[in-house]
Amino acid sequence: MRKVYFDNAATTQIREEVVDRMAQVMREVYGNPSSTHAYGRSAKTLIEQARKTVAKTLNVAASEIIFTSGGTEADNLILNSAVRDLGVKRIITSRIEHHAVLYTLNKLHEVFGTEILYVNLDDCGRVDLQHLEELLNASEEKTLVSLMHVNNEVGNLLDIKKTGDLCKKYNALFHSDTVQSIGHYELDLSKIQVDFTAVSAHKFHGPKGVGFAYIRKNSGLQPLIFGGEQERGFRAGTEAVHNIVGLEEALKLAYENLEEEKEYVTSLKRYFIDLLKKEIPEAKFNGECDDFDNSTYTLINVCLPMTQEKALMLLFQLDLHGIACSKGSACQSGSNQGSHVLSAFLSEDDLKKPSLRFSFSRYNTKEEAEYVVTVLKEFIEK
Repeated sequence: MRKVYFDNAATTQIREEVVDRMAQVMREVYGNPSSTHAYGRSAKTLIEQARKTVAKTLNVAASEIIFTSGGTEADNLILNSAVRDLGVKRIITSRIEHHAVLYTLNKLHEVFGTEILYVNLDDCGRVDLQHLEELLNASEEKTLVSLMHVNNEVGNLLDIKKTGDLCKKYNALFHSDTVQSIGHYELDLSKIQVDFTAVSAHKFHGPKGVGFAYIRKNSGLQPLIFGGEQERGFRAGTEAVHNIVGLEEALKLAYENLEEEKEYVTSLKRYFIDLLKKEIPEAKFNGECDDFDNSTYTLINVCLPMTQEKALMLLFQLDLHGIACSKGSACQSGSNQGSHVLSAFLSEDDLKKPSLRFSFSRYNTKEEAEYVVTVLKEFIEK
């Protein structure tokens, strides 16, 4: 059976170079980084070199990079400490954020009484920055804004610089989940008024179980996990040296090959969209995913013309044909609930139809796109 992996927004295939580097570290550098002997110092050196690589890539200080288990932990660390330790009383977000943010905010409201406000979205799911400014201007309470740079389900791009400037104007803290953008876009954080970001290595061909938080220096943020003094006291626990080195290698390769791979993946996305428009003309593109200026080049989200009854078998049929994609984010694939992202702005009629996310990488081909569209068309026309 042919196999096609079009679910790269959920996770990506690890580059061979990353696997090789990680294997080398696991074989040769097995000391505890907190130990003072030569074995420990060797491990510690690799971690600090990785930190410098990440910091240089984002044009920030190495001390502002804290390694975590991934984006979810980074989001939790930032949001919880902002309320618990920085005195944040209001958080402005959107209804299309990742659940790592939304569920954390729900808990903060429940435990601390934090006021959670939602910025308006238009019918394409775009954040209304004018409404954001109105919300920022409405209170002098200490406020944090949490808005993702690239939406993980529909691919909408936030104007992160303009958002940061608005936050700065009103003395609000700005947190952005950049899990879908780091490794795919160049971000100079020294030129963007963002205080905190969250990143996961497995979104840019690195290992699972490792990521980092960017925490602007002198922010006052405090740890979420207590124990040892690892990660400058921000995150206790013996570091997974091989994972951190894997993250470093994946990030270096992502940016060394960025322009070439971006051009390739963009052309693949364009080809896929053109095929869908030709073969399934009633298909609709959710959000701004068919707008190459306002959405990421790595994914599309398409609403397909079929009944709810038939839609129940859609993912099963695709899986039978070896096709991997998603009806929403991977984090909610085990849920019977519809996408909270699409529910925030799609019409009732379109919500009754199935929507699928196809997300692409350097390992995909046009032949795979042709195969997927053929299988979709045959199923729709049955």
